[in-house]
Amino acid sequence: MRRSEASGVRTSLRRIGAMFRRHWYLLTSSWPRVLELVYWPTVQITLWGFITLWLARAGGSAMAHATALFLSAVLLWDTFFRSQLGVALSFLEELWARNLGHLFVSPLRPFELVLSLFAMSLVRTLIGVGGAALLAVPIHGFSIAAALGPALVLFFSGNLIFGWALGLASSALVLRLGLGAESLVWALVFLLQPVCAVFYPLSVLPEPLRWIGLALPPAHVFEGMRALVLEGRFAADHLLAAFALDLFWLLVAGGVFALLLESARRRGLLLQVAE
Repeated sequence: MRRSEASGVRTSLRRIGAMFRRHWYLLTSSWPRVLELVYWPTVQITLWGFITLWLARAGGSAMAHATALFLSAVLLWDTFFRSQLGVALSFLEELWARNLGHLFVSPLRPFELVLSLFAMSLVRTLIGVGGAALLAVPIHGFSIAAALGPALVLFFSGNLIFGWALGLASSALVLRLGLGAESLVWALVFLLQPVCAVFYPLSVLPEPLRWIGLALPPAHVFEGMRALVLEGRFAADHLLAAFALDLFWLLVAGGVFALLLESARRRGLLLQVAE
């Protein structure tokens, strides 16, 4: 009986070892999966470090408007996040269903697919962010529409368009690298969060990161939001910069998507996207 039990234990250990090796090979064969292990703790410590630094410097002026500042920032950030995810998830659903090859033997053209992804992203964003904004009224007594006024439409649009650009770029990367890189869909947006100055001004960032932030539309959107909440000033310069950068990054993302889509067509990746 003991010999039989020992044999059963050894068999179980071999099976456990085989499954461990399977997942180990899967992890180490995909650099996005390895990067993800270090990525999330690094983003969190960086983001909260900058928030703490700003609050220590700003003192009472920031705390007096804390509700409007932070809830507006959360909702506008979620606009960016949801719009990016709306594009990427709609595209990933076609990959998961292995439907992409079928779409491109139909009369559907690439720009029509992209515009449909943008439309679906807008619907997802309006439902998600709109629902949260409505709940903030009874729960926190805060209305983002009242806090930001008509400028809310511009702040919303500035983040929405850049979310589309990033969603298109991350979809292109998954198309090129395979479904093993689908974690990039969630990871890329949070990689940008610390330099987008969501919860603190750009002046808090070290100079090299500040220059990166200035090249991203959300940083200008959030700077404009803070100027409106803290100073009652409409920062037209930041909004103009945000929309100019939106257009630039949307063109870049569209070009990358078109190039990688054509490459995937030539290599037969539209019919089979492996991990």
